Amino acid sequence: IAPLRVGSEADPHAWQSVANAKAYVASIRDALVAADPGNAASFRANAEAYLAKLDALDREVREALAQIPQGRRKVISTHGAFGYFAAAYGIEFIAPVGVSTESEASARDVARIITQIRTAGIPAVFLENISDPRLIRRISAETGAKVGGTLYSDSLTGEKGDSPTYIAMVRHNIKALTSALSQ
Repeated sequence: IAPLRVGSEADPHAWQSVANAKAYVASIRDALVAADPGNAASFRANAEAYLAKLDALDREVREALAQIPQGRRKVISTHGAFGYFAAAYGIEFIAPVGVSTESEASARDVARIITQIRTAGIPAVFLENISDPRLIRRISAETGAKVGGTLYSDSLTGEKGDSPTYIAMVRHNIKALTSALSQ
């Protein structure tokens, strides 16, 4: 997977594109087959079953996003974790913080995003499960854009949470996006 560049940094969030997740599955399958040829048939069968689920998930994402009017396909989230998703599915993500959660948004970054929300009429902003919600809540209060929910970018939930698996995470994010942006 060729990494996306955000300024001088490589964006590490390639799994946000289902097509990239499929490439990961194929690589893992091939590595397991090479490491344990005796179980190759099982590794291949499991990978094929999961790849079929990912194909269905990709179709699901595309069908859900088709419900969002073109002019509303702009998303404000905490940090730049959705570049691969944006490239794969035609949604623009704008983040006050770069691809690393270690950085912080400057006052200029926040002011630029507030202006952009007002100018473009962006209807919703999104929290991320790994980030402090105060910045997004402040941007929401300043602009009137509603908080559209929480997106999962860099981690899953526990087993009983709403995003315990990769597929559940993608479905959760799509539901949050379509609920907030389709109206």
